[in-house]
Amino acid sequence: MFKKMIGIGLLAGLALGSASAMAAGNIEAGKAKAALCMACHGANGISPSPNYPNLAGQKEAYLIKALHEYKDGQRKNATMHAFASMLSNQDIENLAAYYSSLKP
Repeated sequence: MFKKMIGIGLLAGLALGSASAMAAGNIEAGKAKAALCMACHGANGISPSPNYPNLAGQKEAYLIKALHEYKDGQRKNATMHAFASMLSNQDIENLAAYYSSLKP
């Protein structure tokens, strides 16, 4: 019985690991979604203006956290809140994957 429970636990762990890998951001989908971001953050994540941060090469986890904070209103910026509010969790992961894949 104990061996059976361990086997079930291992299978469940593998399934959860696969599900989280599938939920990871998609760089190409992020690139397609980044069209609105490019006006301020530049075509390749390098801002044409010192008023807006460069996103290219930022850590994926940081970008995910920041976008969720803009979306939830924890970070105060009306423009970013408006844009982030339109994003799904998958959109956020895709954008983060895309920008973190770019060279700073």
